[in-house]
Amino acid sequence: MSWIEGSILLFGGLVAVMGLGLPVAFAFLALNVVGALLFLGGEAGLAQLARNAVQSITSFSLTPIPFFVLMGEVLFHSGVALKAIDAFALIIRRVPGRLSVIAIVAGTVFSAISGSTIATTALLGSLMLPTMLARGYDARMAMGPIMGIGGVDMLIPPSALTVLLGSLAGISIAGLLVAGIVPGLILSAVYVAYIIVRAGLNPALAPDERTEEGPCGAARWLPFLTHVVPLVTIFGLVIGAMTGGFATPTEAAAIGNLMKALTGTVAVSGIILFIIVGATTFSQVLSFSGVVNGLLGGVTGLGLSVNAVVIAMLLVLLFLGCFVDQVSMMLITLPFFMPLAQRYDIDLIWFGVLFLICMQLGLLTPPFGLLLFTMKGVAPPTITMHQVYMAAMPYIAMSLVILVLIFFFPVIATWLPASLSR
Repeated sequence: MSWIEGSILLFGGLVAVMGLGLPVAFAFLALNVVGALLFLGGEAGLAQLARNAVQSITSFSLTPIPFFVLMGEVLFHSGVALKAIDAFALIIRRVPGRLSVIAIVAGTVFSAISGSTIATTALLGSLMLPTMLARGYDARMAMGPIMGIGGVDMLIPPSALTVLLGSLAGISIAGLLVAGIVPGLILSAVYVAYIIVRAGLNPALAPDERTEEGPCGAARWLPFLTHVVPLVTIFGLVIGAMTGGFATPTEAAAIGNLMKALTGTVAVSGIILFIIVGATTFSQVLSFSGVVNGLLGGVTGLGLSVNAVVIAMLLVLLFLGCFVDQVSMMLITLPFFMPLAQRYDIDLIWFGVLFLICMQLGLLTPPFGLLLFTMKGVAPPTITMHQVYMAAMPYIAMSLVILVLIFFFPVIATWLPASLSR
């Protein structure tokens, strides 16, 4: 069987199985069984498939995933997020689009302790969107920042999807996590600047609020020191205090919610590990079938430059992001993209950050961006899907600008991990 026939069989079968509504992980597992029988030697191939599946999820590098998910689940269920938002509200005063700016700043901090983009968007949407709409904010100005900063959650560690990408792609997970910090903070700063300029030019989008003077001096910063700094610096110790019985009665009341967080963590982590099994074994089937080598030979035979190859891969990712979820994007493209990246000697950290930004854009791009539907789920019934789409457009444009910027200036992504590794 030629590599072209093998690719048609495997990918045609994958599209057909997914078209029947089978979950992504099970679709890949079904194709893995067929591929093992055809390309790995029948029964011996199935035995090898089982051994590879077990080995793929016993890697120590995957242990951060459940912990990162747990941090986000605790943030969502414990109620500390509301106190953090109140602390930011005391500090951020008299700026155009104040509540939208607060959403960006709070979302950036939550990104540093949450491994889930959807959880961050749902949390900020449920807490801040009703307040902004009640105070006369334009729906786009209210929803856009929440969706935009929810996508940034993928770049700023801890990020479960970053760990998954590093594991599946063979990229240094620590380096990839660190590399996302600077692009993530740049995106947050660009979002804040856009909101201030837009609200300043058109105050009707975000009417001025009558804010009380509130406390001054040290009292103004006390909630920030009390509720925000611990989230970033000693969040793990806070969880330890709650589970160890050293918490105050108010904190101890969150233990029931902690059980919900643990349950959610187990469910999400189990799904992710199941997906890893399918992805790893699918890559091996593709390799044995000759599809990967055939594709590599075809691409290299075109004589394309490194930049042309990278641009082509990014365009594929941006297209897929409009229609499939982020995990599916990785499963479909990594078996081909990573051999190409290695063949063309592409910096894997740089490429990994570009990949993450494309996935972040996929969360926001119509018609099937996950954060678009998350926002629609927490928004009032009067908000239409068209309004949600339009609210995301400026943040898609800004993310594309950052993607282009990092493409031409890779040092933005590679400087920090290189500096810390010295």
